Amino acid sequence: MEKSYIVKDKIGLHARPVSILAKIAGQFDNDIFISYNGKKVTLKSILMVMSLGVPTGSEITIEVNGEQPEKAHQALEEAMKHQGLV
Repeated sequence: MEKSYIVKDKIGLHARPVSILAKIAGQFDNDIFISYNGKKVTLKSILMVMSLGVPTGSEITIEVNGEQPEKAHQALEEAMKHQGLV
């Protein structure tokens, strides 16, 4: 299951919110990926996500595989909105 978002944070996708998203992703047994500009990495790794270098105004896609992907998507989306990322 995939969902796309536009990064609205003026700094882009940066360390503080990425660490929160990685922590949330780690709470799920699902495989969770983030894609940007043709590259796809696990959302459970802060370093891998930071290596994407996602700037403001960019589209990212979050993909959740496995059982009940809706729960993981909901938790991640709430966190992104709370952090002002999307």
